[in-house]
Amino acid sequence: MRFRFGELLVLGVFLFAAAVTVVVVVPRSASSQPGWTGPDWTQTPYGPLGPADRDLLVRVRWAGLWEIPAGRWAQDRAGSDKVKDAGMHLVEDHTKLDTEVRELAAKLAVPLPDQPNPDQRGWLDEMAPLRGADFDRVFAARLRDAHGTVFTFVSAVRAGTRNSLVREFAGQAVDVVMKHMRLLEGTGLVDYSTLPTPTV
Repeated sequence: MRFRFGELLVLGVFLFAAAVTVVVVVPRSASSQPGWTGPDWTQTPYGPLGPADRDLLVRVRWAGLWEIPAGRWAQDRAGSDKVKDAGMHLVEDHTKLDTEVRELAAKLAVPLPDQPNPDQRGWLDEMAPLRGADFDRVFAARLRDAHGTVFTFVSAVRAGTRNSLVREFAGQAVDVVMKHMRLLEGTGLVDYSTLPTPTV
């Protein structure tokens, strides 16, 4: 059977389009996705573990290292019952989170700090000599600001992590951070005008 030139041209274009379509619609495996491999990524049985995943575990550990002592101080240094209540929840919730983050970090081979970071040490130093209303004001301001900052990061990790263990843990952390923001705002001492303006 013989084909005319025009028919051969149409057939060739059709076959080329079909081949391109096949290449386009066949999905790549997760391991070949850009940014999922390389020296900053570790492949685990629970999915890829990336830099943001590790940073989440470090930040949660850091949070416990300064919020637990601050919450304990609130029990006998605060003048407001609402500040004392917020401090009690900080101690209880971060004690539980700290146990979980250390277990998770051990499973995923992520090293964790054992001291608050310099900013957190500065906030604790600021609070240490204070009592009554002065303590309440600084406690509410520093902790609400810190929770607002970490909330954005934890939410982003929860939304985008490829690791199932980190996803579950980040979900718990989001709930705890949101609870603490409400408690701190419930003290009536948060100055919203000092909080960072949300970006569009």
